[in-house]
Amino acid sequence: MRLVAAFVAALALAAPALASEQHPTLAELEPQIMCLVCHETLDQSDSPFATRLKTLIAGWIAEGATTSEIKARLVAQFGKQILAAPPKRGFDLLAWLLPPVGIVAGAIVLGALAWRWSRGREPPGPVPALAGGLDPELERRLDEELERFDA
Repeated sequence: MRLVAAFVAALALAAPALASEQHPTLAELEPQIMCLVCHETLDQSDSPFATRLKTLIAGWIAEGATTSEIKARLVAQFGKQILAAPPKRGFDLLAWLLPPVGIVAGAIVLGALAWRWSRGREPPGPVPALAGGLDPELERRLDEELERFDA
């Protein structure tokens, strides 16, 4: 039952994603493209370069270019640094995989160290009793101190 619900949800989300790919808007693309002058996304940048790039992208959208085509043109013209996020393929896939792998590895190491630390301590044993009691001089001083606190 859950599998069917997940499949239906995936189909429901696939249609808007496909529509966005085929008919992108400038507002959808601005957060995905970087301004090479100020190193901010186009939706945050007011530089002249960003303004020209927005105009260029708007022209391509008017011509009917898809999101993938627009990104491919930008990468061909300016390089991969124009994209706000690296592509999810090839060597750039490492940028997507290494952070979660590092978090999982760190959690495993911390868990193992915590387990080892908790197992490495010896349980507390009984307190050894004093064989002959306290030294008489120490016992006298202790009694004097206790009397002073009681008074």
